[in-house]
Amino acid sequence: MPNRINDAIRGVAEVRLVGDNVEQGIYPFRQALQMADEQNLDLVEISASAVPPVCRILDYQKFLYQKKRKEKEQKANSAKIVIKEIRFGPQTDEHDYNFKLKHAQEFLKEGNKVKAYVFFRGRSILFKEQGELLLARFANDLAEFGKVEALPKLEGKRMIVNIAPKK
Repeated sequence: MPNRINDAIRGVAEVRLVGDNVEQGIYPFRQALQMADEQNLDLVEISASAVPPVCRILDYQKFLYQKKRKEKEQKANSAKIVIKEIRFGPQTDEHDYNFKLKHAQEFLKEGNKVKAYVFFRGRSILFKEQGELLLARFANDLAEFGKVEALPKLEGKRMIVNIAPKK
């Protein structure tokens, strides 16, 4: 239980009551508990670290329900970032390039990030400049759909560039 309620609140002589259905102020603990009983509600400790502790008189089950609903709403509103990967070879020909470019445009329109990389196999690592030019051209062709987060960089056998969608 995240919040202490009613008799679970221990070692407190007085509490600060806040809320709509009560006169705000500092009350002796027993009086606050009695006020909650009279209204058929719970005395809920909102802030235990305050001096004196802050309490509220309310229906605890309803309070938990609303709290859970608010958290669920926040989770639903948070942005879900999806990263789509597009792989090139150092000597990707024009048709493949255009095909992958079209896919990247669709991904960016949907609001997804695109991670484009050139994969070097064996001795093809000698064509680093070719890979860099390919990624620079790719980023340039996608300029109206998204913006480059970082310049192309070599990580092991891959040269990577990330492109985020424009809002």
